[in-house]
Amino acid sequence: MYSEIVKRLYVANKIVILTGAGVSAESGIQTFRDPDGLWTKMNPAELASAEGFMANPELVWKWYKHRREIMGSKKPNPGHYAIAEMQKLIPNVLLFTQNIDRLHQAAGAENVYELHGNLVDNHCMECKRPYKEDIDNKSDSPPLCPNCGGKVRPSVVWFGEMLPYEVLMKAQESADSCDMFFSVGTSAEVYPAADLPIIAMRHGAFVVEVNPNKTAISNYVNARLEFPSGIALPALLEEYKKYAEQVEN
Repeated sequence: MYSEIVKRLYVANKIVILTGAGVSAESGIQTFRDPDGLWTKMNPAELASAEGFMANPELVWKWYKHRREIMGSKKPNPGHYAIAEMQKLIPNVLLFTQNIDRLHQAAGAENVYELHGNLVDNHCMECKRPYKEDIDNKSDSPPLCPNCGGKVRPSVVWFGEMLPYEVLMKAQESADSCDMFFSVGTSAEVYPAADLPIIAMRHGAFVVEVNPNKTAISNYVNARLEFPSGIALPALLEEYKKYAEQVEN
């Protein structure tokens, strides 16, 4: 199952990994788009849009405060640690994530490019400056910007907003020029991130999907590991280490 992937990993000059909510789900963070996901219980327009925030900032701030508390209690899982280890074992492994929980960084991953922002940082809704002050976790109201007095919001990408331009350009350029592309725990439905494996395929990269569920790209990738990332990636790394040792000795 892993032999072809391992051989290509060993000779690849540039590897891109894209991760999605399935990786975080293995740490106990509920996804949004699954049948029992958060969007079946909540209205995205109310909780994840600039319009929703301006209409009811207390509700939105309270919701994200609750999510921070949940995510703060979660730990990286074997999939997170395997990706971090892959970056240490193999040169030029770039990691792009749609997740906002910072669990990749907690696992030791470096140069993590956050396509959808993160739930740790905040910035002003009006002047866009980062908010560096301590957050009062007892308050359900968003703090006010010390620069302009605007309301402070989480630094996540909401519906109707553009992804961070420099991160998106880096992701597209990397997908265009990589030898291997891993789509890990992502539904391949959220654009423009869902375009990245397609860009990689179009330019001849060997594309691997790691997902126990079939997605929109499953029939087109070069290889599929039909397991959660916490099972598939540690096993892949073990095979890679064995292969590398054989080749080098």
